[in-house]
Amino acid sequence: MSSGWRSVPSRAPSSRAAPSRALPDRPSLRYLKLEAKRRLAAGEFGTLHDAQAAIAREHGLPNWAELKQACTEDSHALAQLRWVVKRFSGADGPGWTAPDEDELRQHFDDRFLAVIPASDLAGAIAKMAADLRAELVVIAQAPLQAMVELAGLRYIAEVDPAPPHRLIGLRGFPLGERVTDPRVKAPPPTRTLGDPPDEIAAIAAEACAELGLAALVLAGGEPGREPWVVAAGHADLDSAEPLEVGHRFPVPGVTCLVTSTAALCLVAEGRLRLDDPAHDHLRAVRLADDTVTVRELLSHAGGVGNPAELYAESVPDLADAMGPVIPCDGPRGILRPSNGGYGVLGQLIADVTGLPYADAAARLVLGPLEMRGSRFPAAAADIGPGAVTCYTATADGAFQPFPARVSTLQAIAGLWSTGADLVRLGTGWASLLPAALAREAFAPQTGPAPGGFRAGLGWLLPPGDRDDQTALHSGGGVEAVALLRSRVRDLRTHVVLTSRRVTVESVDGRLVRSWLTT
Repeated sequence: MSSGWRSVPSRAPSSRAAPSRALPDRPSLRYLKLEAKRRLAAGEFGTLHDAQAAIAREHGLPNWAELKQACTEDSHALAQLRWVVKRFSGADGPGWTAPDEDELRQHFDDRFLAVIPASDLAGAIAKMAADLRAELVVIAQAPLQAMVELAGLRYIAEVDPAPPHRLIGLRGFPLGERVTDPRVKAPPPTRTLGDPPDEIAAIAAEACAELGLAALVLAGGEPGREPWVVAAGHADLDSAEPLEVGHRFPVPGVTCLVTSTAALCLVAEGRLRLDDPAHDHLRAVRLADDTVTVRELLSHAGGVGNPAELYAESVPDLADAMGPVIPCDGPRGILRPSNGGYGVLGQLIADVTGLPYADAAARLVLGPLEMRGSRFPAAAADIGPGAVTCYTATADGAFQPFPARVSTLQAIAGLWSTGADLVRLGTGWASLLPAALAREAFAPQTGPAPGGFRAGLGWLLPPGDRDDQTALHSGGGVEAVALLRSRVRDLRTHVVLTSRRVTVESVDGRLVRSWLTT
């Protein structure tokens, strides 16, 4: 659901952004029409009208007509993407002149150009001129974000909230048709645990081919039952090691659910109150705004800033990563996930318990939920055997291993876990809390963000109020993607894990239809 944790060379220009930010959730009408036809052709519905009505309900709207109205294009991010396409699509033709730095700065934020200098950026985009002349398909959009497909690549763009809404994040991910690495072209080996629904193995195989994946885990379950897991692909391509159901993946973003649950356990024990100023409980660092509350940190609404570096050989102290006084320069009371906000929440948990964050999270959450395959490595050397090798895709579609690193903020992206363990988290976290507090975690704590998402206490709440209402968290580092979604009424849960950065909304949607709406 998000832009990457760190900029790396890729087929598309890229920039740093928060890993836990939800992807745009307003799809284009054209894309929805194609999706309805695809699902009709697959035999999922008897008529096109039935397919369209079902898609409308899945987006929280009662009928197709209202969904069409909701798809009105007003995305600043999409407008900036269209400028890039128009300005550079003729770069390989006679008479074209590259934009100078002043022109680029009208469309790309200074933070973006600090990562990729203007001359390098213009040269990289110009090389893609032929691709930019292909048909642009809008997958989803919101005022500040957009997702599109273009010539076999999927792009996510994010713009600054303040006018003129310049690009602060832009990254492209080769889909399966653009991946040339022969090691991921054959049908993937598959392992299973438990009793997955019949269609899950087919969903996994289709996703590996569609997205070009080395490793994919799909997992699910419900309270009181053992999880099911389908693992497809290879844990390591060079050694041809098949992916097993117990291999550990990094879980950026989803780690927040461990952190939020640990904090709520401390609330249940009476050691914290939701409306306490977080500042009052912090010892190792201070907040620049001493009125930010625990509730605001939990609901991604504290306006806390972000660290400069998000990967390291070993986990630094938060004061070393962000300074002794943590900036709070973002808007308060508005859903805007930040890495730094949950980093501060992790430090607060450590300061209240007197334990390092990882030990406190293990005592409060991992141990009680029997998440025995999960751990918080303190250094790259601690990741150890049993973990997948993560990859990035080069411009020509080959896979390169991503160097083993750990997150500088354990509380948002430090967990390495298995599919089954994350299902235990999704189905079991509420059992650690009083019933009223667990219900409050699923209750909106913020007004709707652009696109309709609200925040609970740790959870992101999609728009809509239906019997099959779900809550989720997801994240994507440059090396991996993790997504966990639970049905609010009964905590039926599914999990998606990959070992390279892609967008997984299509896989998530298939799991919603096959698992969470049954």
